[in-house]
Amino acid sequence: MLVVETIARIRREHFVKGKTIKEIVRDLKVSRNTVRKVLRSGATAFEYEREVQPRPKLGRWTADLDELLTNNATKPGREQLTLIRLFEELRDRGYDGGYDAVRRYARRWSKEHGQATATAYVPLSFAPGEAYQFDWSHEVVLLRGATVVVKVAHVRLCHSRMLFVRAYPRETQEMVFDAHDRAFALFRGTCSRGIYDNMKTAVEAIFVGKDRLYNRRFLQMCSHYLVDPVASTPAAGWEKGQVESQVGLVRERFFTPRLRFKTLDEMNAWLLDKCIAYAKAHRHPELTEQTIWEVFEAERPKLVPCAGRFDGFHAVPASISKTCLVRFDNNKYSVAASAVGRPAEVQAYADRILIRQDGRIIAEHRRSFGRGETIYDPWHYVPVLVRKPGALRNGAPFKDWVLPAALERVRRKLAGADDGNRQMVNILNAVLTDGLPAVEGACAEALGHGVHSADVVLNILARRRDPGPPATILAPEALILRHAPTADCARYDNLRRTA
Repeated sequence: MLVVETIARIRREHFVKGKTIKEIVRDLKVSRNTVRKVLRSGATAFEYEREVQPRPKLGRWTADLDELLTNNATKPGREQLTLIRLFEELRDRGYDGGYDAVRRYARRWSKEHGQATATAYVPLSFAPGEAYQFDWSHEVVLLRGATVVVKVAHVRLCHSRMLFVRAYPRETQEMVFDAHDRAFALFRGTCSRGIYDNMKTAVEAIFVGKDRLYNRRFLQMCSHYLVDPVASTPAAGWEKGQVESQVGLVRERFFTPRLRFKTLDEMNAWLLDKCIAYAKAHRHPELTEQTIWEVFEAERPKLVPCAGRFDGFHAVPASISKTCLVRFDNNKYSVAASAVGRPAEVQAYADRILIRQDGRIIAEHRRSFGRGETIYDPWHYVPVLVRKPGALRNGAPFKDWVLPAALERVRRKLAGADDGNRQMVNILNAVLTDGLPAVEGACAEALGHGVHSADVVLNILARRRDPGPPATILAPEALILRHAPTADCARYDNLRRTA
């Protein structure tokens, strides 16, 4: 086959330099027929296409291969066999040729039967307030100098293209609830439909067509916000193409170069500012005369009014150990000592842990996302200290315990006394009944008088708790005035004249 360089040189030798065909043949070492073909056709390139493809071994198997290809094309996308599987089935029927011949035949068959149109899509249009799309992505960031993979929740209003992005350490259900709460707070409303993929935190079973068995808590959230959830077809990302494209856009514009922050909270505050700035600076793809933010402001009145925050927690049963600890998500959290011995329920939120027993809260902690950590609240163990005051010195919950200033001063002064631990425990135990501000005030008053014993602090608390009625003074009968005196300064002038 002639290369384009040779064709170009032949044309220049003849049309520019005026050489004859004989001279060109002698100089370039090509045949006369080739030179004539180039000069007469005027073409600058030649391509060879075989009109008839010889298939010596596949020839009598084309009918079987047509049958396999036709049956395979009628199946759903997730059930279609790969070409190598079809080749193996043809080999089982007796075909002894190579895979390359089958591949070339299948490619030609697909073109003839219009299989290339399977990748075409229909553009979608959404009315204001009609729908939003939700999805997750995984991004790499630096938190406190360490490389971390964070899970990023994406929410996008389909009409205005307004976006919301927030990073989380997990991709769990409580994170889904929190992302919806914060997105709808930014939008000041929600839409009548929510479009999702078949994530496990929302969909428990996939049936034929669009039928889904949704998670009970997920349905509660949708009911709270008056949203009709719609799950897309598996492996059909184009059904929520807007949020799919948002993932790539956010990764390119927000997470490149790699973000560096101290905490997730700082990163999320920055991401929220970036979302608003992007919406205000970029044009709407369809309403090109307006920015995304301007279209979003016009869409806001047509959103479904938000019914307030959804109590989005993930509840799991838990048992309480004798050390007043509950295990959840590879970490341990302390609870009130009075709750030991009975089952409890852990309610996990995106940023905190709530532990309930018989309907009452027995502990609340900031959620930890590490592994093997133990989170203590020293006040949970104060009732135990009443029986074991010596544990105040070496107890794990009391290490690095930061007390209010007055209490800490009393603690340091009692450290040298023989029964200092017991006295301090009595003061701490008073916090459970009188409250921390009252005990701190009593300690400050005692220190002001130069004393710091527990008896004095508890006595001050008792007097403040029940000051008693004011004393009533009874005047003697002889001292009671018969006539109330009249105020008259002229009497002093009379006294002066008499004198």
